[in-house]
Amino acid sequence: MNFKIETSARHVHVTQETLEVLFGKGFELEFKKALSQPGQFATNQKVEVVGPKASLKMSILGPVRPENQVEVSFTDARTLGIVAPVRESADVAGSAPCKIIGPCGEVDLTEGVIIAKRHVHMTPEDAEAFGVTNGQIVNVELEQETGRKVIFGDTVVRVSPKYALAMHIDTDEANAAACSAIEATGRIVE
Repeated sequence: MNFKIETSARHVHVTQETLEVLFGKGFELEFKKALSQPGQFATNQKVEVVGPKASLKMSILGPVRPENQVEVSFTDARTLGIVAPVRESADVAGSAPCKIIGPCGEVDLTEGVIIAKRHVHMTPEDAEAFGVTNGQIVNVELEQETGRKVIFGDTVVRVSPKYALAMHIDTDEANAAACSAIEATGRIVE
């Protein structure tokens, strides 16, 4: 049984309070396109994320979240001059700081920058079919048209009725495996 492997590029999640500092009082995220996970969407809003060495433009993904989070690759972190930990999404406690600049203001985050741990989103029904549980660590073998075999170890399974079946890797991982979201699929292996 295979599932789609998607590349998750650098992006930002913000709280409503942070959004209003960056874009103005009462501002709401503007829908650009739906993402594969139900209810998640790309927006038209971009911000500048500033580290000690450089800054990068990043898109904000919606909807707003309870905590601010900046997801980068190792390459992005090195460019910014930030030492970001590898974490599951929403696990930002004690993570790296940065500054976010929008058209109306800026926010200094004392934590929030992470490198997202590779993961597979599944519904409870998917998890049962694959014989895995929420939080389980698995290996995923990449299958693609290029013929380049890659096994992604240390992949966390994330189970929720709100998810759609798909694996997420960052741009460094996608480039190393020579894959694209259109052609890459994976399967859990021993």
